[in-house]
Amino acid sequence: MRSRIETRIAALMLGCFMLTACDTEAARKKVSAAPAAKKDTVVAAPPAAAPEPPPPPTLDTATYNALTLHMVHDSASAKWPVKTGYPLPGALLPFHRIVAYYGNFYSTRMGILGEIEPESMLKKLQGEVAKWQEADSSVKVIPALHYIVVSAQGQPGKAGMYRLRMPFTQIDKTLELAAKINAIVFLDIQVGLSTLQKEIPELERYLALPNVHLAVDPEFSMKTGKVPGSVIGTFDAADLNYASEYLAELVKKNDLPPKILVVHRFTKGMVTNYKNIALRPEVQIVMDMDGWGFPAKKVNSYKLAVSSEPVQFTGFKLFYKNDIKTPPWNTIMSPKDVLKLYPKPMYIQYQ
Repeated sequence: MRSRIETRIAALMLGCFMLTACDTEAARKKVSAAPAAKKDTVVAAPPAAAPEPPPPPTLDTATYNALTLHMVHDSASAKWPVKTGYPLPGALLPFHRIVAYYGNFYSTRMGILGEIEPESMLKKLQGEVAKWQEADSSVKVIPALHYIVVSAQGQPGKAGMYRLRMPFTQIDKTLELAAKINAIVFLDIQVGLSTLQKEIPELERYLALPNVHLAVDPEFSMKTGKVPGSVIGTFDAADLNYASEYLAELVKKNDLPPKILVVHRFTKGMVTNYKNIALRPEVQIVMDMDGWGFPAKKVNSYKLAVSSEPVQFTGFKLFYKNDIKTPPWNTIMSPKDVLKLYPKPMYIQYQ
């Protein structure tokens, strides 16, 4: 038998064991009841705000009004400036005066553009631009290359249309040269026995470019079927409205600044029903006096065929050779001479 001492020791040890077990169980419960330690979390930065879109372009109407008044020597009349709505933003006129060189690279007889070597031609054009800028500092002067892309012919050709279309490589050449001096480009059409409806769509790939504009020449629109050059041809307002509407659709479809449509004219009969010519915010129309001769003759043609039948803007053509054929004239009209005209031409062309 165990002694009383052994029994007491055993009882004490059992009590200690039970107490330790209870403490351990309590500690385990306490630990398990404690909240779990928070793990480190990465908070994603809020997405960057999208940049504000640029404001839509606007037209400086105050400057537009001031320059159209400057165009008429600050003396408005019943006819000038023409009362019309504002053009779309990005319009070149009347914010700029355009000085252009005209011609065809295949011919030395059709104008200065093809008469001399290209680099010399560009340098000479820039010289003329500087002269015009000095003559009228109120309007920025920009250069242009005016290329005859469809040329009237004295023979019918394969299509029987008495016109010759230039290859696109020549238009590409014009664009490349223009880029060297930051010039704009005009593609000029002489339809012969063809029509604008047939010729303009052929040029759409180029007219859809923002720096390419259109010119049409009524002199070689032979509605009577006669050979180009045998009589002076004609366009009606309906023809010009087709060209203008075509350009307007290109502007809207391609989100372009307004196009310019130049119409050559030196007789009243070259354009019929001028009052029916539609004006659109997408297109600016220039009636260009392109007759040659001594100054008085040119000024008279301008007054008779252009300024007396106002459309929108005017142009004036200068011939390096033909304007000095009549003695005693040995120099062409200067910028200051031309700027005396009413209204002042906004498009100047040299041939």
